[in-house]
Amino acid sequence: MARQGLSRALVTAAWLAEAVRAGRVGAGLRVLDASWYPPKERNARQEFKERHIPGASFFDIEECRDKSSPYDFMLPSESQFADYVGGLGVSNDTHVVVYDGDEVGTFYAPRAWWMFRAFGHKEVSVLNGGFKNWVKEGHPVTAEVTQPTPAVFKARLNKALVKTFEEMVQNVSSLKFQVVDSRPEGRFRGTELDQGLESGHIPGAVNIPFHSFLSETGHEKSIEEIQEIFRQKKVDLSKPLTATCRKGVTACQIALAAFLCGKRDVAVYDGSWSEWFHRAPPHYKVSEAKRNKA
Repeated sequence: MARQGLSRALVTAAWLAEAVRAGRVGAGLRVLDASWYPPKERNARQEFKERHIPGASFFDIEECRDKSSPYDFMLPSESQFADYVGGLGVSNDTHVVVYDGDEVGTFYAPRAWWMFRAFGHKEVSVLNGGFKNWVKEGHPVTAEVTQPTPAVFKARLNKALVKTFEEMVQNVSSLKFQVVDSRPEGRFRGTELDQGLESGHIPGAVNIPFHSFLSETGHEKSIEEIQEIFRQKKVDLSKPLTATCRKGVTACQIALAAFLCGKRDVAVYDGSWSEWFHRAPPHYKVSEAKRNKA
């Protein structure tokens, strides 16, 4: 079987299908379904129970988060993350492959990928094209539930990959790092509501909607295409870069895209617009809608 380096950010459906067929899913290779959907639209856990990649476990982003935070999906503590993924059979020596079932191809999986990296785990990959293309290509699915043997995972947060509200505020004036916002253009500009919140963006941020990096089939675009997207937006991958979005999820698509281009140190503003909207002073929330009203 062709071997893909464990530091590779992406694995193909063909590679994972061969690993499943060869019985390699286990202590050395764990497959995690990191799907999440708005409750009124789809039920991720129920869909997982009905069909998933053989040997996969469900990575519940609702559980693996800081539940004391008023903001969605903030990182849990080191011990909480270690206990949670250890319960899924993941050790520090495990190659983890994450995927989700979103119709765009990949939506929440990069968040799980980034979480593992933030807690010091390098051997983590995203299934290119997601579950949608896994099924489309005719690879096996099952409703059989796997009970992985618990493992010991030691987590150490890499603070360089996470930006706080205070760091983002300081950067408005210091401009120590570039900021890329992955939300749709209307939400970035402030011309449409952002899931109930007034929208807009952090001063100085550049907008690259996350779907820009995905092909029509839901696979990641080529490295050359991704590099050109960054170039067109005048984002310099040789300089510090932080990604933001609505709640720290699609920002991880920016981190993944940059990683594929060789830039492995993109930070994510974990609180993103959810936190910025509630905590930043009014003049730090750039919105065309507000300007038009003035």
